[in-house]
Amino acid sequence: MDINFEAFVEWDNSPFILFNNSGKILYLNNAAEILFGYVSKKELYDIAISYAPQSFGYKTTSLTLNYDSFIFHAITIGYENEEQISIRLYNTPRVKPTRKLETDKFIMTDINILLEANIALFKTKNPNPLKLLTDQDLPPFKLDQNNFSKLLRKVLNAFRSSDSIDISLKLLIGQHVIIEDKKEPLIQLSIEANGRYNDTDEEIRLLAAESQIKSLLKEHSIKLEIPLIT
Repeated sequence: MDINFEAFVEWDNSPFILFNNSGKILYLNNAAEILFGYVSKKELYDIAISYAPQSFGYKTTSLTLNYDSFIFHAITIGYENEEQISIRLYNTPRVKPTRKLETDKFIMTDINILLEANIALFKTKNPNPLKLLTDQDLPPFKLDQNNFSKLLRKVLNAFRSSDSIDISLKLLIGQHVIIEDKKEPLIQLSIEANGRYNDTDEEIRLLAAESQIKSLLKEHSIKLEIPLIT
């Protein structure tokens, strides 16, 4: 009996890419196609070659790879001949919420309005140059407004002495999270500057986790992946 496994690979949210021996892509699943918006083909091919097993077969290696909002904790490299080599990247699980999300108590929110209100409050004490790029087509969605406003104030305050701040809000195409057995889209709030304070990073992580928001904290940026709960 012939079995077509391609559909099962396509459904997987772990990126999978099959290269030939010159680095040309022979096959990739949907998750890998999205990932290539953030990393080059050459970089992933070079990683595949570097971590390949010494003989035919496969090898799984634990390591951390970070491409914008994508964080991977391990890769598997495999090959059965000299002409083809594959790489599979394993997503780092999202932080589980520290409490059950009571989404029935959340308020339908226009996040652009809520964001602008908190930025206006921030600017009363911080005259830093600030640029804001939002997506006005984002629909209202359910949000714990109190928790999110606390989180947002902490995040903005981390940039209180930055020379310039760039804030953007966008839908993450093709990415989602499961909440209460339902697939929800994700939007990303990104705040970037030439530097920031990290004294409240742990508070930011805890506040984000309460609403199942993924927080990505780096030296010059903070990014929040927010479930768009309808």
